Amino acid sequence: MAENFDEYLARTLDELRDEAGGEVEQAPAALAEADPGLFGAALCTTDGEIHSAGDDEHEFTIQSVSKAFVYAIALQEHGIGEVLRAVDVEPSGEAYNVVSVEPESKRPRNPMINAGALTIHGLVAGAKAKPEERVDRIVERLSAMAGRKLTVDEDAAKDELAQANRNLAIAHMLRAEDVLPDDPFEVVTGYTRQCSILVTVRDLATMAATLANGGYRPGTEEQIMPVHVARQAMSVMMTCGMYDSAGDWMSEIGIPAKSGVAGSIVGALPGRAGLATYSPRLDAHGTSVRGRAAFKRLSDELDLHLLDDPHRQDTLWHRLSKKK
Repeated sequence: MAENFDEYLARTLDELRDEAGGEVEQAPAALAEADPGLFGAALCTTDGEIHSAGDDEHEFTIQSVSKAFVYAIALQEHGIGEVLRAVDVEPSGEAYNVVSVEPESKRPRNPMINAGALTIHGLVAGAKAKPEERVDRIVERLSAMAGRKLTVDEDAAKDELAQANRNLAIAHMLRAEDVLPDDPFEVVTGYTRQCSILVTVRDLATMAATLANGGYRPGTEEQIMPVHVARQAMSVMMTCGMYDSAGDWMSEIGIPAKSGVAGSIVGALPGRAGLATYSPRLDAHGTSVRGRAAFKRLSDELDLHLLDDPHRQDTLWHRLSKKK
């Protein structure tokens, strides 16, 4: 039996390292060239203790995991009402890159699919903001959540933008429906740079723990966002964060989460912890195969399902929490 969280995470990764299946995303080059053997995990409690194992210092592009945090930025800047007028919060049951909006309102169905994420990106820093202003604001706020200065992988962004035809199609559709007020190419350019921010699993676990801690960065008294903003972001992660497998994820694993095609998954468990994994091989839903297996193992063994009783004292979570 592991003596502490770090050893427990290391043992979990070792036991799941041979998990078969999945393929590395084939485009852009920054994703296609990723080492499929990389595997890291981190857990940050709401009182600021961070534990990690495996390739926990390896940097990768944040990709769609950024959607949950940028949604929180837009909520903080504009309020829930205004953001809801632009993007709904209904599960789409569709793939992340589907080209569609609600038939009547013309809104994207939620902020986690690309149509919603592009619209949300366009809200940051206000209408008609320059692309550089939006990205700078996003980098600044995500850095505050992570507790360190994050940067954009500009080479990865340039390569990804050259292949962003589908996102450009979505953005032009949104502009045609008067959902997107700004130039589609500028919004896609900024969004692509947003997805190219470099992070580690330790960064993502800390950022998720900021949501789980009611907007306060764990271990500090710094309030990054109001409680209601953190709650709204986690609510949408719970219902929409895993795209067309969101229902299966929540019923089986039960942790509000968001995945990204680089191979990362981030989860936020209110009042308890933020979790993150990274492994590049993806399943048909675009979810990391080994990352999902790790989340399932942690949920089962640490009783982390949202509907588990957090007050039970006989769980492995409580035993590991006593080991420093």
